[in-house]
Amino acid sequence: MDRTVSHDGLPEQLSQGRDRNRYGRIRKITLGAVLSAAMLLAACSQGNGNAPSSSPEASPVTAPAEAPTAEAAPQLAYKAPLTGIGSNVEEVARPIAVMINNLKPARPQSGLTNADVVWEVLAEGGITRLIAIFQSTDKLTDSIGPIRSIRPYLIDIGESYGAVLAHAGGSNDAYAILQKQKKPYLDEISNAGSYFWRSKERKAPHNLYSSLEKLRAGADKRGYMQDGTVPVASYSFLKDGGFEAVAAMADAGTGASHIDISFSLKNYKVSYDYDEASGLYKRSIDDEPHVDLNNGEQLKAANIVVLGAKHRTLDDAGRLAVDMESGGKALLFMQGKTIVCDWVRGSDKMIRLSRNGVEVPFTPGVTFFHVVPNSPTFEEHVIYG
Repeated sequence: MDRTVSHDGLPEQLSQGRDRNRYGRIRKITLGAVLSAAMLLAACSQGNGNAPSSSPEASPVTAPAEAPTAEAAPQLAYKAPLTGIGSNVEEVARPIAVMINNLKPARPQSGLTNADVVWEVLAEGGITRLIAIFQSTDKLTDSIGPIRSIRPYLIDIGESYGAVLAHAGGSNDAYAILQKQKKPYLDEISNAGSYFWRSKERKAPHNLYSSLEKLRAGADKRGYMQDGTVPVASYSFLKDGGFEAVAAMADAGTGASHIDISFSLKNYKVSYDYDEASGLYKRSIDDEPHVDLNNGEQLKAANIVVLGAKHRTLDDAGRLAVDMESGGKALLFMQGKTIVCDWVRGSDKMIRLSRNGVEVPFTPGVTFFHVVPNSPTFEEHVIYG
């Protein structure tokens, strides 16, 4: 009878027998090891059980450390009146409104990233001028400019904040208002030249600058500042982000991740792109980022406002009269949303936004206003989506 040979050369029966003996020995060793381990664990459990042990080797059981809890951010005692941003000190300084040149040779301008509010309005010839309102910034020595002339409706805007007006020259009508009505103003030409300087890096008239430190010093010398005694105008702001409130006010289907604003000239366009990460709109002019010369930062704002107003040409030089009293249509863009509303001149002279008769609050942060003509229509000056 044939015998099957295993892989180690032994007959299969002998090989199986040897394997059984080997398995038996391994099984006995394994069982022995298990029993020994069990006895050792039993001995340890007697020393570390619920009953207290007198053994010096016994280690006390330490409770796991609790995970540290995140501390709530401290609530700041004050908020800046024009931005709603928290502050450790009460911001009581009288605002300074600076007339900023916005011709292409004047860009990039300096100091606009420090402003609480920036207005853009038409000047003669279809160009625009910027009115920067400074109140809460601590960047007192940064350059501001280039600084240019003033017009009656620019006085209206600055005066709505109770601000000291800083400019270089003005129209005859503007000078008549400033002087006859004794407005608080600092004019490089007529009454405050020592508080301005000319930069050698640019050609006149695009080279006139000042700083908040100098302008406040000039205003203080003329008795204009009176910090804490002149009431500082303020806006209403959403609390705790106010995302639900914005969603409730926003008009259905009208998101605002990109905004184009035109004024008069077809070759001049202001644009804003919403950055969801920061919650801010980044400003561009003619598809190029609008930056601050002081720091290279692109101008940004939490709130973008467009107002429609009646514009009237006064003379052959193209000087304008802009109605900043009667109110009208407005659009507010914030948090990537569009809010259709109206603008009104309040009893405190501040221009405020209203929706269904209720004031619309802003998102805390910087606000940029733009005043466009009502003709042919208000709507054709703003494209968004």
